[in-house]
Amino acid sequence: ADARTIIDRARDEARDYRSQYGVPIPLEHLKNRVALYMHAYTLYSALRPFGCSVMFAAYDPLDGPKLFCLEPSGISWGYKGCAIGKARQAAKTELEKIKFNEMNVRNLIKEASRIIYTVHDKEGKDKQFELEMAWIGQETNGLHQWVPKPVFDDAVSHALNVLKHQSDSEDEESTS
Repeated sequence: ADARTIIDRARDEARDYRSQYGVPIPLEHLKNRVALYMHAYTLYSALRPFGCSVMFAAYDPLDGPKLFCLEPSGISWGYKGCAIGKARQAAKTELEKIKFNEMNVRNLIKEASRIIYTVHDKEGKDKQFELEMAWIGQETNGLHQWVPKPVFDDAVSHALNVLKHQSDSEDEESTS
């Protein structure tokens, strides 16, 4: 419910901005407006702070990709790569190893898939999970879209192969 409230607020801000100025809202402006809204919920005892973090992403042909993470306190940071959720620390460790400026978006999709499968496996979960991926960038003309099935399937295949090779290597080391 908290995430839905934040999403609805962001949509309202974007709609109001477009209505007033006739152009889409810049991501930094939207991020600041929503961050102030989230922060306001930490100021009064009658209001409960939000219990979730959110990510905002956009692509501009002039400025390139932008990614922001808003914390429940209303603090926001810009990132090249970000993780939220239960295994965020393990995912952030993996993200720090990536040279984002040296990779194209299709390879970054593969790396994101690998990281998600890796941290899910490290958490020791036996449950199956369903991976969904969306992207925004030059290939999508700045629009948020689901990753095309061939690209998605290639990324999942890559992640599962890497995971299999890692477990094979660990098995060999433990028998030695």
